[in-house]
Amino acid sequence: MSDKTFEELRTDALHANLALNATGLVDLTFGNVSVFDPEAGVFAIKPSGVPYEALSPASMVVIAMDGTRVWGALRPSSDTPTHRRLYEAFAGNGVRSVIHTHSRNAVAFAQAGREIPCLGTTHSDYFHGAVPLTRALTAAEVQGDYEWATGDVIVERLRGVDPLSFPAALVRHHGPFVWGPSSIKAVDTARALEVIADMAWRSLLLNPAAPPTPEVLLDKHFLRKHGRGAYYGQS
Repeated sequence: MSDKTFEELRTDALHANLALNATGLVDLTFGNVSVFDPEAGVFAIKPSGVPYEALSPASMVVIAMDGTRVWGALRPSSDTPTHRRLYEAFAGNGVRSVIHTHSRNAVAFAQAGREIPCLGTTHSDYFHGAVPLTRALTAAEVQGDYEWATGDVIVERLRGVDPLSFPAALVRHHGPFVWGPSSIKAVDTARALEVIADMAWRSLLLNPAAPPTPEVLLDKHFLRKHGRGAYYGQS
C-alpha cells in the first residue's frame, strides 16, 4: 500500500500518542492511543513496545474491525483487542478514540479495587458520577482471549449508560481505559482522570468518610459542559 494510505488517520493517532506522552501520564512505553474512522471501519493504534520518541505516522498500525491488520509493518499494541471491543460497543455512541494508560493515581484506585468517587465539581465536569470499576476477570478469561475479555468487562460495567457520560473505566488490578468523541478530547479526559484520582485519594486521606457530591451539584456541573443546553466554553 502507498505511504499515503490512511495517512490522516495515522497522523491523528501519532499526534494523540505524542500528546499523551507530553502530559506526563506515560512511564517507559506504557500506554497507547487509537483513533477510529467509522466510514472506513478501521482504527490506527500505537505499535507495541516502541518508545514514544521513535514514533512516526509510518509506525502507526491500522486495524480493521475484524482484527485484520490492513496497514503497517509493526506489531500493534498488545491492547489492540480491547480497543476493538470498545469500538464495537461504543462507536455507535460517538466514541472515536480510546486510550489506555498506567497513570499512577488512577492505577492506585484500580489496584485497591475502588471506583473513584465523585467528591467535587472538578470530577463532575468530566464524569456524570463515580468513575466505574470493573469486576475482576475470571481465570478462564485471563487464560483465554485476555485482551478481548478486558474490553468485555468494561462493556459489561457500562451497560445501560451513555459511554460519553462516563468516558473512562478502571479495570480491576490493571488500570484505566479512557475514550472520547475525538483523540483531543480523549487525551484531555485521560489527563483529567489522573487529576481527579489524585484529588480523590487526598480527600479520602483527610476524611475517609467524605460524602459524594450532591446530585444537584453533580448534574449542574456535568450538564452545563456536556448537556443539551451546555454553556461552558466557546463551542
